[in-house]
Amino acid sequence: MNKIDLQGKCAVVTGGAQGIGRAIAERFLESGAKVSLWDRDQTLMDETCNDLVDSGEVIGVQVDLTDLAAVEAARDRTNQALGGIDILVNNAGIAGPNAPLWEYPPDAWREVIDIDLNAVFYCCRAVVPQMIEQNYGRICSTASIAGKEGNPTASPYAAAKAGVIALTKALGKELASYDIAVNCITPAAAKTRIFDQIEQEFIDYMLSKIPRGRFVSVDEIAAMVAWLVSAENSFTTGAVFDLSGGRATY
Repeated sequence: MNKIDLQGKCAVVTGGAQGIGRAIAERFLESGAKVSLWDRDQTLMDETCNDLVDSGEVIGVQVDLTDLAAVEAARDRTNQALGGIDILVNNAGIAGPNAPLWEYPPDAWREVIDIDLNAVFYCCRAVVPQMIEQNYGRICSTASIAGKEGNPTASPYAAAKAGVIALTKALGKELASYDIAVNCITPAAAKTRIFDQIEQEFIDYMLSKIPRGRFVSVDEIAAMVAWLVSAENSFTTGAVFDLSGGRATY
């Protein structure tokens, strides 16, 4: 494993209690960062913090990412506990049910958009001002190959992830005059608990589209994110980094 230097940095990882978020948190701790996990599942987050406590300084903050006031409170608690925020990883997300658009439940549509897109806006809105003040920051958001290509029967997920890509490009331009890098990743599916929300037929469909012939591992995702949020990534911003196993053609 390559050594990424995150010594002295304070990082927020949303959806950090499990799956991709947990793998990113583990890699950050191994690289010397202090980590604040933001998650809505208090029990699971406490278990994860207990598992990781020997790896470095880690705290858990229970937060509803669809509530701006709650996000701002999580920011304040993190600043108080860790002494700042240098890195923001917008990773929390849900898949939502699978259905044709014309049959998609409106409430489920709103929930997917709220968690997968609006929460990214809320977190950036809460944290960016202090990154501007300190003239340093690294933001990485987890989008998806679905945001580039669209997946049938998953229209809100694809739409939300496309929104994350566009938000990344816009914010990257807005912050380009500061030492703040804003990028996103577009992974193919990884075997995490999000698969519990997805029908097997759709899982098989996603796998069939990946030229590598397998799903991406959470450790592979964490490795790319660790470099993207390092000080070494001092030029690239507003960019989209592919982790689709060859599925993406652009």
